[in-house]
Amino acid sequence: MNFAIIDDDRTFAAMQEAWNALLDECAIRVPFLRHEYLFPWWETRGGGEWDAASALRIVTARRNDGSLLGIAPLFLASQQGEAGDTLRLLGALEISDYLDFIAPPGVLPDFIPALFDFLERAVPGWRVFQANNLLEDSPSRALLSAEAARRGWDFREEALQPAPRVPLPERWEAYLAGLKKKQRHEIRRKLRRAAAWESPVRWYVVEDEAALDAEVEALLHLMAYDPAKEDFLSQVMRTQMRRMVHAAFRAGWLQLAFLEVDGEKAAAYLNLDFDNQLWVYNSGLNPAYRHLSPGWVLLAHIIQDAIARRRTALDFMRGDEAYKYRFGGQDRFVWRARLERA
Repeated sequence: MNFAIIDDDRTFAAMQEAWNALLDECAIRVPFLRHEYLFPWWETRGGGEWDAASALRIVTARRNDGSLLGIAPLFLASQQGEAGDTLRLLGALEISDYLDFIAPPGVLPDFIPALFDFLERAVPGWRVFQANNLLEDSPSRALLSAEAARRGWDFREEALQPAPRVPLPERWEAYLAGLKKKQRHEIRRKLRRAAAWESPVRWYVVEDEAALDAEVEALLHLMAYDPAKEDFLSQVMRTQMRRMVHAAFRAGWLQLAFLEVDGEKAAAYLNLDFDNQLWVYNSGLNPAYRHLSPGWVLLAHIIQDAIARRRTALDFMRGDEAYKYRFGGQDRFVWRARLERA
């Protein structure tokens, strides 16, 4: 393997086609590893989560013919409480639910040991390597543990959060039958009530890029009704979300859905329609329509539509909010692996 470091934005920006083609060969294929997601994430430093002193340190491995074998999408940053700089996966920490290395399953066992050999030689100043938001079935977890043991480094791993996921059957009625009786009844009742509402209730997915800016602003407005989300939505975070939405739309894996009551937006879901699965990323609700349960109604329509389009799963991603389990979420966990050099 021939390793090299990419430490400038221009070279990073030019990698999109080869980057995404390699991701398609990987065991862990998640939207947060797509080039068009990670590049705007880096431009805004995760919506302001990291400061401008953070340094890009993407490591690529290539064959002798120049073809891409593996990518370690890394950046170097310091954090309060850490001794020395830390190498992290691009996308860390908060707004990217799942992260990992980008290498095919047959390459990864050789890629990770050779990567750390290269990092020790070529990247000065780092003491800690931290991989956040690894899925529980990621092969990288065991490989990182073995690598730390081989080198005599300290290794720590911990489960961070549940990430409920719903396998989707081929029919809507089969999905409902898999829920608890009370939940099944509630979904049907809320859908009937919305259908019979005194004012027109409709849901739709944004399909016109010319309308996308206005629809994103409507999403952000609905999100800001929640005080915690309002605090989260700084100006730079809003910029990050706008860029991400446009990038996902152009790449064909955005689903921005709204529920309207008499023409006024009552609920929104920002989902990622990727790898034949639907990934529920964020949502917003207008409290004036709380009596209609617009979030439940919209989510039920989204699931029904996903089943009709033969999506295999609905991934609620990180967080243990109660509604995720009421809609059939089954826990899996994301993990953090931390290696510290001796």
